[in-house]
Amino acid sequence: MRQATIHRKTGNPVRPGREQKSKSPPPFVPAQTDGTQAEHARGPRKYSSGQRLSKPLTGRGKTQGLLGAAIEISDVAVVFERKSKRLVAVEDVNVRIEPGEFVSLLGPSGCGKSTLLNAIGGMIAPTQGQIAIDGQPVREPNARCGVVFQQHSLFPWMTALDNVAFGPEMLGLPDPQQTAREFLALVGLEKFARSYPAQLSGGMQQRVGIARALATHPPVLLMDEPFGALDAQTRSIMQEELLKIWTAFKTTVVFVTHDVDEAIFLSDRVFVMRSTPGSIKEEIIVPLARPRTPEIMLTREFGDIRGRVKHLIREESLKVFNSGSK
Repeated sequence: MRQATIHRKTGNPVRPGREQKSKSPPPFVPAQTDGTQAEHARGPRKYSSGQRLSKPLTGRGKTQGLLGAAIEISDVAVVFERKSKRLVAVEDVNVRIEPGEFVSLLGPSGCGKSTLLNAIGGMIAPTQGQIAIDGQPVREPNARCGVVFQQHSLFPWMTALDNVAFGPEMLGLPDPQQTAREFLALVGLEKFARSYPAQLSGGMQQRVGIARALATHPPVLLMDEPFGALDAQTRSIMQEELLKIWTAFKTTVVFVTHDVDEAIFLSDRVFVMRSTPGSIKEEIIVPLARPRTPEIMLTREFGDIRGRVKHLIREESLKVFNSGSK
């Protein structure tokens, strides 16, 4: 089996091209830990899995949880040149995302949502303009951004525990195995630490992916349609679980989706993008109270926001449709 390419600085796997069917997983080798840690000074904290963690998610107390970072996108454009063709994927994007904010990028297919997300993560260099995280320019993939793709991209030959521990281990963080156990507990999968990805459901695989992205303590979490391949019920549950995790840590989240309800339910702000070339058509503030439950989607206020967003997206989708029929 061809092994996935690993970025030397972030410890994250590079986006896979095609999923490959894995062979039977190798025998499990129990992970070694170095004993217990002291209880958090304020006592154990209850997380969404219903379990209490006896140790803080801090990497030996070095950091009290995750803290979000500000993202500044200034006059950004991304242009792809292929043979004799020049494609402007994104242009004239100016956005500031506050520390700990949850924002979504929404728009018709091909409008540059994923391109902009990849530029924030340093996986694509802007042709024009600059992206900065907490004032530091983004020039390449770095450990300040955790990434979750639509396809889980877990290493099929590693257990859930080893997948989550991989990033902290590559970065030289203390006790990566214990960190992995704590983050698996956070997403309610501590009982599946010895399971391989092929033995987990799609929702469980994505929960492991989220745990792995957070295990390196990034101030920014980038999510590219992470629930797009899940069934409707699992997707709804995963949305609620994500909000619980985000509420606990207040990591800055940039979330790409095609789903209008999902964007509104999760976000503080929704950025609706124009069709190619991609740019920000309108910023929609979501003033709905938190914490949120699915019942909020039945309210008139939610319906008003949904109507406005769908109108904007329909305008852009019709432009794409009409341009293709000429």
